[in-house]
Amino acid sequence: MGVDHVVLNFDESSLIALNVLIGLMMFGMALGIETKDFRALTKSPKPAAIGLTAQFILLPFATFLLTLVLDLTPSIELGMILVAACPGGNLSNVMTYLGRGNAPLSVGMTAVSTAVAVVMTPLNFSVWGSLNPATNELLTSVSLNPFTLFVTIVVILGLPLGAGILLAKLKPALAARMEKPFKIFSVVTFVLFVLLALINNWGIFVAHIGLLIGIVALHNAIALGLGNASARLAGLAPEDRRAVTFEVGLQNSALALVLIFTFFAGLGGMALIAAWWGIWHIIAGLSLAWFWSKRPIDVPSRATT
Repeated sequence: MGVDHVVLNFDESSLIALNVLIGLMMFGMALGIETKDFRALTKSPKPAAIGLTAQFILLPFATFLLTLVLDLTPSIELGMILVAACPGGNLSNVMTYLGRGNAPLSVGMTAVSTAVAVVMTPLNFSVWGSLNPATNELLTSVSLNPFTLFVTIVVILGLPLGAGILLAKLKPALAARMEKPFKIFSVVTFVLFVLLALINNWGIFVAHIGLLIGIVALHNAIALGLGNASARLAGLAPEDRRAVTFEVGLQNSALALVLIFTFFAGLGGMALIAAWWGIWHIIAGLSLAWFWSKRPIDVPSRATT
């Protein structure tokens, strides 16, 4: 059976659990966001503007071109387009900190990209998915309604993000105590969730792992490379480049999984791509963070305008 016809073993209770988990991840991320983070982005908008441009314009476009060049099965190509349309996850904040990048910039960019994703994720997914003839057939077959997709993303991302920011503003001491446990819990739980899903579908995963490893590694390398190249071309400070690189290169694959199981009933190629992204970008992110942590930033931090 081809991967386009594979449906993963993932019941309704698992989907509800994943939705709750993502909501907790967004809420936990928002607990560390302060108004000063947004003020800093306003005073020095260039790094965030570069990151958002690479995140929501360059990466989806590059992914669309990659699907045309590789000419893979439609469900895998659509999974790649969906992952590229998702915002950066809060894992980028952790990796930026470990890699000695600009952590406050990373937190601010993640908050802004998550808010922007409410519009840009369904827009990018619909546009680039429909422009590829192969993936357009899948979109047509499920009659995907962009507005329904928009509402789903608002509920999953927007509401928890807003609630976390509000709590951080009204009860800063409580939010500070909750932030670290929430982040640790959400990252560990998500990794365990993905691993459990892979175990429950082990036969399917093993049958296609050879294809997945190369595709996801290449796609992730392009995402990280686009973030870093954009930041370098813009002349950003080294610590800002690291933050932008992680923000663009580490996608919120958990959101992609929710959308795949909600709108595409766990279609094999899409779900396998998103699930392996969830594991691979941790491996790649930790590797890059370790490498950068061993390389001192010689150039002093400078203001970017």
